[in-house]
Amino acid sequence: MIQWNDLHHSQLTAAQLYTLLRLRSEVFVVEQACIYQDIDGDDLTGENRHILGWRGEELVAYARILISNSDIEPVVIGRVIVSPSARGEKLGYSLMEQALASCRQHWPQRAIYLGAQAHLQHFYAHFGFVPVTEVYDEDGIAHIGMAREAKS
Repeated sequence: MIQWNDLHHSQLTAAQLYTLLRLRSEVFVVEQACIYQDIDGDDLTGENRHILGWRGEELVAYARILISNSDIEPVVIGRVIVSPSARGEKLGYSLMEQALASCRQHWPQRAIYLGAQAHLQHFYAHFGFVPVTEVYDEDGIAHIGMAREAKS
């Protein structure tokens, strides 16, 4: 059973922040062999939120939600990740449902955007996301911009 947390950045404990940064580094930097600055200054600012999925003491799923101060900018879901130990369990679907529920709760009138790894385009289409850019290279990995309109 997964215990979900939807936390404003100010609610994160030091241990939770360390754990989520460790998981992101493990997968996005080490596993995907992608050298980039994951700690980008957005984790602890504004009204940004963090979705954490725990199995006991292990963080097995995570996503970050960024919100701009501009009322016309979309909410951005990013850093969507399932731990290697939990892959194959369809946990990504539950994670995205949690992230979308948070967006509906906190910013129901905003469209939602994400920069998806291109091979996951069909996964995100399941949630109503459609491509809004061509495929582009981000840190050596093919990505595509996808968006979905606000839903109440």
